[in-house]
Amino acid sequence: MRQMTSQIPLSQIPLSMSGQTWCWRGDRAGMMDESARPDDLITQLLIARGCPREEVEAHRTPTIRQFLPDPSIFRDMDRAAERLADAVTADEQVTVYGDYDVDGATSAALLIRLLRELGLEAGYYIPDRLMEGYGPSGEALVRLAESGSSLIVTVDCGAQAFEALEMAQGVGVDVIVVDHHKCATALPPALALVNPNRLDENEAAAAHGHLAAVGVAFLLGVALVRALRARGWFDGRSEPDLMALLDLVALGTVADVAQLRGLNRAFVAQGLKVMAREGNGGLVALAQASRLVRAPLCHDLGFALGPRINAGGRVGKSDLGVRLLTTRDEDEARTIAAELDRLNEERRAIEAMVQEQAEQMAASQTNRAVIMVAGHGWHPGVIGIVAGRLKEKFGLPALVIALDEDGTGKGSGRSITGVDLGAAVLAAKDMDLLVAGGGHAMAAGLTVAGEKIEALHAFLDERLAEAVGAARSERVLLLDAMVAPRGVNPDLVRSLDQGGPYGVGWPAPRIASGPARLIKADIVGNGHVRLVVAGQDGASLKAVAFRQADSLMGQELLHGSRDRRLWIAGRAKIDDWGGGRTAELHIDDAAWA
Repeated sequence: MRQMTSQIPLSQIPLSMSGQTWCWRGDRAGMMDESARPDDLITQLLIARGCPREEVEAHRTPTIRQFLPDPSIFRDMDRAAERLADAVTADEQVTVYGDYDVDGATSAALLIRLLRELGLEAGYYIPDRLMEGYGPSGEALVRLAESGSSLIVTVDCGAQAFEALEMAQGVGVDVIVVDHHKCATALPPALALVNPNRLDENEAAAAHGHLAAVGVAFLLGVALVRALRARGWFDGRSEPDLMALLDLVALGTVADVAQLRGLNRAFVAQGLKVMAREGNGGLVALAQASRLVRAPLCHDLGFALGPRINAGGRVGKSDLGVRLLTTRDEDEARTIAAELDRLNEERRAIEAMVQEQAEQMAASQTNRAVIMVAGHGWHPGVIGIVAGRLKEKFGLPALVIALDEDGTGKGSGRSITGVDLGAAVLAAKDMDLLVAGGGHAMAAGLTVAGEKIEALHAFLDERLAEAVGAARSERVLLLDAMVAPRGVNPDLVRSLDQGGPYGVGWPAPRIASGPARLIKADIVGNGHVRLVVAGQDGASLKAVAFRQADSLMGQELLHGSRDRRLWIAGRAKIDDWGGGRTAELHIDDAAWA
């Protein structure tokens, strides 16, 4: 590790262009020096992210064996596993009922593929986003029972499905709920409800509340295999390779923006290795359709593969994702992957239109605790993405609501760190402000009558004002290193990557580089600001500030004096466009020296 900038106190760097104070992550005043070895670097990255020193080695290369809990610590897990084992041994008709997003698709595919290896061909049901909405439909559950299903497993949905599960109970079909969304004090009627976010869950299980639904489904798979082993089911039969399903767990975990700490880090780290072996033909076809020319990396799951699977549920056929991830036919896999790629492009166009209108409405709400916008004709399949864009642009929790012809709104929200939007939505539901709603801390969905939208906005403003104020007052940019422009190179990126996988709850390292002279600044793509800066030794560095052309920072960078010195802070990445392997900096903030 060379070309480190001398450790200039961050207090000497002026307030940044985005108004944030730059601070070192963790307790130390800088983590790198010119004598640092890669092992020292990774140790400090891990500790800065909350890893206890005595657990550094376990986190350095996270494995399933090290982090997997006993599935039996979760309430209803053993009951669910035994009921599934009954279904396997009796060859019952089982249907997996999944949500229409990536987490739902991967959860459903995981259970279907596992049951297939156990000799049981399970069916699936994915509701239509527009016609049926989120969560189990009572009518659909009844139809599945009437068509012969004796057991239905809902994945990534069901925690709030009181009416639907009562209807299923009325026709005598068993339902197992596998979910991770927030629960109310009362639980809907189900044979078993496996969810680490149950309010009555024990401490050890509740510590896994950050799992995506696909992670909970994997734990159910472990419990099922164990239950069958205890029954002697594998005497003369081969046990399924549960580890081969970790590619699905990794994809669902990253795409659902689950926190990458503890068990989730092991899921993703090991799942990427499984994915590189190309055992799932659907994922191979999807990577090809995404024009990936190497084994997928962690960020590819969230920005290339995940959005394409989501596109089926957003603007196409909701079951395309499950079909892709469970097919045995390579030609079918390629056909579905190509269709998902096409739908993703269609989704982008729809999203751009909604985002433009939503941003115009949101611009007048920056004095409120929560951004809430609603519009007729907005496609419900893109409102979650637009909510995320508004959150990033304005630094506030954001809710985007698509109004149908009778004025009923389907909304999707995204929150900022430190503000529990899911709990607020459940509270609004308890206050009779919503027809339906639920979610988790960082994301939520809801259905609201048009005449109650203003009251809902006022309620969320009041409830979240203190948390939002605290979160915004503590706005700081956390840094892990200072690096001269010459030092931002592929070797640095490779070294930093050893502390991954990175994501929510385990942030990618952020470095500051400078002071540097601004050589060039222009706009590329969809409002991205591209820079070329030069260090004191003349070495140049390319940097990009995504979607910042219209921001104050973007304007300063575009029109600032070429004679001034500049600090830039962001994530060092490999630019492999066109087969190249150069390093660049993805800018989060900048400051004049």
